[in-house]
Amino acid sequence: MAVKETSVKDVMTTNVVAVREEATFKEMVAALHSFRISAFPVLDATDRVIGVVSEDDLLAKEAGPALGRRAWHPKERAKATGVTAADVMTAPAVTITENASAGEAAALMRTRRVKRLPVVDRDGRIRGIVSRVDVLTVYERPDREIWDEAVKGVLVSEFGLDPELFMVTVRSGVVTVTGSIAKRADALGVLNAIRHLEGVVALRDRLSYPAA
Repeated sequence: MAVKETSVKDVMTTNVVAVREEATFKEMVAALHSFRISAFPVLDATDRVIGVVSEDDLLAKEAGPALGRRAWHPKERAKATGVTAADVMTAPAVTITENASAGEAAALMRTRRVKRLPVVDRDGRIRGIVSRVDVLTVYERPDREIWDEAVKGVLVSEFGLDPELFMVTVRSGVVTVTGSIAKRADALGVLNAIRHLEGVVALRDRLSYPAA
């Protein structure tokens, strides 16, 4: 039973608040306030994402006098004196395509330490935006769906095992698997497959199988 993996396209927001590279400092501040967001992509004339402006980028101007000029890195000094989106944006932007998986998006956010990713097509044009909260929606998957995939998709379809020989329970995304498997490699394969099913929060291994 093959289940389609959740993609960025499935969870992204398509109504994107973005600014052009010539947007003024005051226009950007007003956009953050009006739309209650903390960052937005910067687009060129062809809608390609060329950077991202966040609250932190804009705060450089307000923080400058308090920190003093000697405390500034050259890039930070440029942000503090900038007057347009092109001046203060962080570039290049960290982006992702809509066909990437939600898991890939989550990994990229963690490694690059960003809270959201502009979603672009193959030409770099904006298609949407995906946030940390968006990718975490995979954990809203019903327990019954997880159980069905663990039993019918993994035990039966993938490993050809008799489901009557196992007890699988799912509670709030936590899967517990009880039973016996003759081959250690098969047991570890089953556990690994279930552990990586969408929506699985944790896996409790109660299987009996040969030791290494």
